[in-house]
This record gives sequence, C-alpha cells and structure tokens, in this order.
Amino acid sequence: MPRPVGAGVLTIIGGFFVLIGGAAFAVLGLFFAIFGVVSRLFLLGLLVGVLILLMGVLMVALPSAHSVWGFLTICLAVASIPFAFGGLIVGFVLTLFGGILAVRWRRPVDRIINAEARVIPPPSG
Repeated sequence: MPRPVGAGVLTIIGGFFVLIGGAAFAVLGLFFAIFGVVSRLFLLGLLVGVLILLMGVLMVALPSAHSVWGFLTICLAVASIPFAFGGLIVGFVLTLFGGILAVRWRRPVDRIINAEARVIPPPSG
C-alpha cells in the first residue's frame, strides 16, 4: 500500500523541533513561576509538539485519511508559533510543508494495460 512517507517524515522532524521550542517555552514558564506568575499556558508548546509527532506517525500508519492529518498538521504548525516559538522557525516550516504534502498527496494509479487481440481466421486449405 502506498503511503505519504515524505510528508510523514517532514512532519516528524518538524515535530521534534517544535518539542524543543515547547521545552524552551516551558522553561520560560518555570522562570515566571519563580516570581509568582503561574500559568499552564507554557505547557501548551509541549502538547503541540507531541500532537505534531502523532500526526506524522498517523500519516504513515493510516494513509486513507491523509487529508485530515495534513489539515490538522497545518493547524498545529500555525499553533506552534505562539506556543513553541514556531519550533525555532525550522519546526514550523518543516511541519507546514509536511502538512501541505499530506493534503496534496494522491494515491498512485494502478497502470493496467488493456490490449485488444485481433482474431485471425485460420488459413484455409
């Protein structure tokens, strides 16, 4: 069964960068928590990174819903900008391209060659 492997790989690599950006955002939240400003908003970057990794795996595992995974990946890439510093920009770009490739992916067409045979009558005599 053909699968959108390129889209999945780009999304997974971008997801790792978003996880790094989310971890940096969480460390920033920890810094603010030291001064008394406590918010769970800083953990959303890690959640977005994990969800992007999940979308990349699902693209390869369940290619029948590639459009859904691609659309969700594009939405998560945009959400990574405020919550994970865009995955240090590299993660945003890779994830966005992976989502676009998943939406645009088409299953290869089976090439069937139909040939009509002519019926030649046997020689007389």
